[in-house]
Amino acid sequence: MTRVTVDPELLLWACDRSGQSRESLNARFPKLRLWERAEAQPTLKQLEQFAKATRTPIGYLFLTEPPVERVPIPDLRTVGNVHLGRPSPDLLETVYICQQRQEWYRDYARSVGEPRRDFVRSAHLQDGVVATASRIRHALGFDLDERRQMPTWTEALRRFIDEAEALGVLVMVSGIVGNNTHRSLNPDEFRGFALSDDLAPLVFVNGADTKAAQMFTLAHELAHIWLGQSGVSDAQAARLPEQQVEVWCNRVAAELLVPLDLLRAEYQRDEPLRAEMDRLARHFKVSTLVVLRRIFDTGALTGDDFRQAYKEELDRLRAIPRSTGGSFYVALAARVGKRFARALVASTLEGRTLYRDAFRLLGCPKIETFRELGHRLEVA
Repeated sequence: MTRVTVDPELLLWACDRSGQSRESLNARFPKLRLWERAEAQPTLKQLEQFAKATRTPIGYLFLTEPPVERVPIPDLRTVGNVHLGRPSPDLLETVYICQQRQEWYRDYARSVGEPRRDFVRSAHLQDGVVATASRIRHALGFDLDERRQMPTWTEALRRFIDEAEALGVLVMVSGIVGNNTHRSLNPDEFRGFALSDDLAPLVFVNGADTKAAQMFTLAHELAHIWLGQSGVSDAQAARLPEQQVEVWCNRVAAELLVPLDLLRAEYQRDEPLRAEMDRLARHFKVSTLVVLRRIFDTGALTGDDFRQAYKEELDRLRAIPRSTGGSFYVALAARVGKRFARALVASTLEGRTLYRDAFRLLGCPKIETFRELGHRLEVA
């Protein structure tokens, strides 16, 4: 039986990196404490199981010291003007997966002669927020009157995503790592990120967050694309970030969704806040969280009142049971983005992309699943 020698410091690092409790890991690996004290060594099979359980690339466990892991794009998440700590394996893997998809789509776009996206890097931090939001709204076709005619703001969110993809932005919304339903993303760690590129701009929205929060995250990350600045964000309508880029993107996102001059004209200060939030959310077809932020921007709420009201509304929304079930194929298309999925399926059927590579990028291992996805996307 082959046993391997592993530096105890690396085992401790892997446990801490995983974010799992020591009790659960000790229960799964009864000799873990002995390994950490170098009083025993795991077999190769045990080490492979440990690496899988802690979501650690097994090669890391043979290093001489723990590696320093960083998000491969600017990390703009802060709390109290301090950068957040070590990124989780879930965040890192999600960024890596999206980078691989973006790289594939960039090559695909070149091969089929897609034009470069002129809107990428078309904005600057010195640009006015109202004018920039207006340009983004016009480019997307995110018309306020059209939004008002939709039955719900969740329908408006779907329309928002479709319009961004039609413009050439790859929009991926997922609450899990890849297609692993046992690895949920934590919205308290990050809510989204943007990968800027003038051929394959990509926006990722954490689907484990509330639908209400996702709309603001999408608008925030699109502002990043217009700036031409990649980054992982903790985009919240309630946050007043310290970094200039995040402040600007938050302001543009809020103005894009609810123009302040229109809100001032509609807001009835004498009415109860709860009733006004619901009425204005129906009127603008955005979430109550975005409406609450814009009411604050009018000066009608103090900072403390706003933060308290936002927390209460977020808690209320999170307590609403989420619908379960639904179509696997609808979920898969949302996770990878319809624009990306259609291009990948078409390229594979034409023989430009290997099925092996398509399965890896989609996270779908079966030919039947692949073909059905193409059929539902009207590609196959």
